[in-house]
Amino acid sequence: MDLNEMPVIERRRIEALVLGPVIRAFQEEFGEERTNELVRKVMVGIATEQGRELAERVKGENLQEFADSKGAWRKNGALETVEIEKKPDVYQFDVTRCRYAEMYNEIGYGDLGGILSCARDFGFSEGFNPKINLQRDHTIMAGDGFCDFRYDLPVRKASK
Repeated sequence: MDLNEMPVIERRRIEALVLGPVIRAFQEEFGEERTNELVRKVMVGIATEQGRELAERVKGENLQEFADSKGAWRKNGALETVEIEKKPDVYQFDVTRCRYAEMYNEIGYGDLGGILSCARDFGFSEGFNPKINLQRDHTIMAGDGFCDFRYDLPVRKASK
C-alpha cells in the first residue's frame, strides 16, 4: 500500500487513535507542556522529511508545483478552501471548513489537533523548499473561523 495514495485525513485519524493515548500518558507522567513540545518537534521533523520527499517526487520547488501536489490533503472533502492567488512565487488560500479539526474533536483529541496536524504545515513547506515562507495567523483548530495560508517564495533576481 502506498501511503501517498491514502487520504491524509484517514492517516491522521489512525495516527491520532494510536498517538493520542500515548501522548495523554506522557502528559500525565512528564507534564503537558514538555510532552507537547516534544511531540510538536517530532511532528515538524516528520513533515519536513515528507516535504523533501514530495519535492523529489514532483521534481519541483515552486509554489505552483507545491499547490498542485496538495490534493491528498483535500481528498474526501477534508478541506473546503477559497483560493486567493496561485502563482510560482505566491500561493494564498483560506480554509473555510476543516474536517481534520472536526475529526480530532470527534475522537476526543481536539486539543492535540494543532500539534498533530497544523504544526506540520511549516515543516512540510520548509522540506519542500527551504526558501518558502508561510504566514498563518488563524486556524480553525485553534477556534478561529478560518485558516489563512499565505505562502511566498522570494523570486530570484536575474544576474546582469
